[in-house]
Amino acid sequence: MSKQTIFIDVILPLSLPNLFTYRLPEELNNDIQIGQRAVVPFGRGGKLYSALVKNIHHSPPTEYQAKYVESLLDEKPIVNKKQLKHWDWIADYYIANPGDVFNAALPGALKLASETKILINTDFNGDAVTDLTDKEYQIYEALEIRNVLNLQEISEILSIKNVHKVVKSLIEKQAIIVEEDLKRKYKPKLIPYVRLTEFADKEKNLEQLFNDIGRAKKQLDTLMMFIKLNERYGNEPKEVKKLELQKVANVSASIITQLVKKNIFEIYEIAVDRIGNYKNERIKDKTLNEHQIKALAEIKTQFKEKDVILLHGVTSSGKTEIYIKLIQEAIEKGKQVLYLLPEIALTTQLITRLQKVFGDIIGVYHSKFNENERVEVWNKVLDFEATKSSKFQIVMGARSAMFLPFSNLGLITIDEEHENSFKQYNPAPRYNARDTSIVLANIHKAKVLMGSATPAVETYWNAKEGKYGLVEITKRHGGVQMPEILCADIKEATRKKKMKSHFSPLLMELMEEAFKNKEQIILFQNRRGYAPFMICEECGHVPECNNCDVSLTYHKHNNVLKCHYCGSSKKTPTVCAACGSAKNTLKGFGTEQIEEELAIYFPKIKIARMDADTTRAKNAYHRLITDFEDHNIDVLVGTQMVTKGLDFENVSLVGILNADNMLNFPDFRAFERSYQLMSQVSGRAGRKKKRGKVLIQTYDPYHTIIRQVIEHDYLGMYKDEISQRKKFKYPPFQRIIHFTLKHRNSNILNEGSREFVETLKTKFGSRVLGPDFPVVARIKNMYIKNAMLKVEREVSVKKTRQLIMEVKNHFEAFSEFKSVRITIDVDPM
Repeated sequence: MSKQTIFIDVILPLSLPNLFTYRLPEELNNDIQIGQRAVVPFGRGGKLYSALVKNIHHSPPTEYQAKYVESLLDEKPIVNKKQLKHWDWIADYYIANPGDVFNAALPGALKLASETKILINTDFNGDAVTDLTDKEYQIYEALEIRNVLNLQEISEILSIKNVHKVVKSLIEKQAIIVEEDLKRKYKPKLIPYVRLTEFADKEKNLEQLFNDIGRAKKQLDTLMMFIKLNERYGNEPKEVKKLELQKVANVSASIITQLVKKNIFEIYEIAVDRIGNYKNERIKDKTLNEHQIKALAEIKTQFKEKDVILLHGVTSSGKTEIYIKLIQEAIEKGKQVLYLLPEIALTTQLITRLQKVFGDIIGVYHSKFNENERVEVWNKVLDFEATKSSKFQIVMGARSAMFLPFSNLGLITIDEEHENSFKQYNPAPRYNARDTSIVLANIHKAKVLMGSATPAVETYWNAKEGKYGLVEITKRHGGVQMPEILCADIKEATRKKKMKSHFSPLLMELMEEAFKNKEQIILFQNRRGYAPFMICEECGHVPECNNCDVSLTYHKHNNVLKCHYCGSSKKTPTVCAACGSAKNTLKGFGTEQIEEELAIYFPKIKIARMDADTTRAKNAYHRLITDFEDHNIDVLVGTQMVTKGLDFENVSLVGILNADNMLNFPDFRAFERSYQLMSQVSGRAGRKKKRGKVLIQTYDPYHTIIRQVIEHDYLGMYKDEISQRKKFKYPPFQRIIHFTLKHRNSNILNEGSREFVETLKTKFGSRVLGPDFPVVARIKNMYIKNAMLKVEREVSVKKTRQLIMEVKNHFEAFSEFKSVRITIDVDPM
C-alpha cells in the first residue's frame, strides 16, 4: 500500500451500533487486510480490545480524532469477506449491532480485551515451560503466585503496553486459559499413553532395569507385556495406551505407577478430538430403496432451478441416506458441507453413523467445546484445502457452526428444520439458524436441503408457493409400517376410578405386553421435576419464587422447591408458610414422579430418566443412549429430548402421558408444536422389526390435533393452521417483531412501555399490539411487558429497521426511561 495515511473501520466486541475508525501506523501499511484483528484502545480508560478490520480507506472521521491502532494480531485474515457480508445481513434483518454478531460468531479466545481474566491451564504440562519465551515465562511464573491476572496487570509486569501477542502465544501453547473456559463443562478428551523412558529405552541399561524390578513379578510381567505390545505396533512409536496395558497385563494402575517411579515407564497424554480419529473400517453407504432413489432424483432435478429444497419424509423414511448421497457428491467436487442439527448433544447416533461413511473428513463444532478447541476448529476450516483428505471438509454442528469461516460451501443440510432450537434467544443477535443459513448458502452460491417429517408451517408454505422446491417421501424405509396410534380418555378413566396414578388402564395393559415380549418403552412427559407446584389444602397458599412471579417446582431427589426461570431453590417446607398447616399437597406431575411411580407398579424393570436434570454432565446423554441401545434400560422416561433424532430398533411402545398441556399453551404456534412433538415422539416406535404402538393420554380425545396425529394427517394440520394464520395475520403472511421491556420498578415500566408503544404506533399504526404483561410478569426481579408489531411481508426490511431504531433512540433519550431495557426479537418462535 502507499505511504498515504490509512484509516480502518473496525467492529469492536461491544454492543455498539456503529463501526469505529482508527488510524494505522505507517509501519503497518503493507500488513493490513480486511478480516484481521487489530488491537485498539477504546473508552476513557483506554482499554485495549481485539477488534475486527471491516473497511480500509483514507478518510479520517469527522466527529472525533482517530486514535492509533496498537498492533495487528494476525498475519492473515481470520474472517473472510463472505462472512462479513453474512454478518451485515444478520445485523440488518435481526435489528442487532455489528458487535453482537461479532461476539456470537467468534470463539471467546479470539476476542481478548484488557478486562479479560487469565489463568493457568491446569492441563498444561509443567515440563513444557522450557518452550516458553522469557516474557511468556514471566507471565506463567506470576500466575503461579497470583492465580488470576488481567491484561492490565500483565502489561505492568512486562512493562510493555501491548501484551496481546504474548497472551495469544500462551493460549496457542495451551499454557493459559481465559476466564470463560471455567464456565464450560466441556474438557478436551485426554488419553494417557505409556512409553519407555529415555534411560530404559537403551539396550545397555536392560540389566539394571531388571535388577530394579527384582522379585516384583507383576511389574516384570507388565514390562514384558509392554514389550510384546510394542512389537505389535512396530518400532515407531514405542508407546501403548495405559488402559490397554492394564487390561492386557491384568494389573492395576498402581503397578504402572511403581514402574514410573523406577524410571522405566513415563506417562503422557494425547488430546483427541471429540469425534476422534476414525480408525475403524469405513463402510459403504447403504443402497437406496425405490422411494429414496425417486426422491434423490427429484432433488437433483429441482436443484437445477431451485437453491432451497424441503425434503418432507415421514419418520424413518431414510432421509439421512439421501443426505449422505448429496454430501458425497459435494465433497467429490471439492466443496465444503455444513450439516446443521437442532441440538448437538442429541446426535450421538448420527455422528457415529456418518463417521463410518466419511471417516476423518467430518468434524464437529458447537458451543460446549472449550475456547481453545473452538479456535482450533475455526483455524482448520479457515485453512481448508479442497482435497479429499482435508479434515473438517464436512462440519456437523448446532447453530453456532454456521459462523465458521467457510470459503467454498457447496451444500447446507438442515435436519429437523422445524425445531425451535435453531432460534437464538439471548443474547442478541436473536437469529434463526435455518433462515440465516439460507442466506449464507446464497452468498456461497450453494444449495440447501431442509429435512423434516413435520415441517414448520412457514417452510411448507414457502415450498407450496414455489419459493422452495418440495420433495416428499410417504413410505417408511424397509417396509416398516407407520405406528398404530391409540387414544386413552383419562377424563373417563378418572371418573370410573380406573387410573393407576398417571397411567390409564390401556397404557398399563400395553406396557405389560411390551415387558412380556422383552421390548422397550418410551414415556413422554414434557415437564421435568416431580410436581409443578405445592398447595396448602387449608388456605390454598402456593409457594412462589421470591425473584419471579411463578410457582416453585418440587424436585424430590434433593427435596427442594426450584424455580425453572431463575434457578433459585429452597428446602421444601414442612408446614404452610401462610397458615401453618401441615396439609401441603403436590399437584401435577413431571418426569421424576413418573419414574418413581412406574417403579412401584413394575419393580423388576429398569427405568431411566432423560431430562435437563439428568443430562447435565458431559457424557450423561451418551451413557443413557448407549444403555438404552444395549437394552440395559427397559423404559426411558423423558421430556422433548426423547423426540429428537433417536433410532431404537426394540422400542415397541411410546406413551404420551399428557397431551393437553401442549395443546393449551397460550401461543399461536401451540397446535403446530403439539402436532410436531407428538408425531416426532410417535416416530420412535416400531422403527425396524415390527409395527409399533403409540398411546396418547388426554382429557379431550376428539381434539382436532390429536385426531390428525392419529391419522398421520400433516396436510390437514397445515391447512387448518394456514387458514387461521391468514385470518389473524400471523406468519407466514406477516412478519412478527416482538418487543420486551424490563425494569425493576413496575411503575416506571408501565409508564415507559406506554410511551414506547404510543411512539411506535405513530410510525406503524394499528399494526402494533400491546403493551401487555406476559404470563410470567416478573423474572429475576425484573418486571416485564411485551408489545408486538405485525408487518406485511412486502414492506421493506430496511425501512422497518430504520423506523424501529428511530423510536428506540427517541425513547432512550428520556432520562427517566434510560434504565428500561428493550430487547427486539424478529421472527420470534
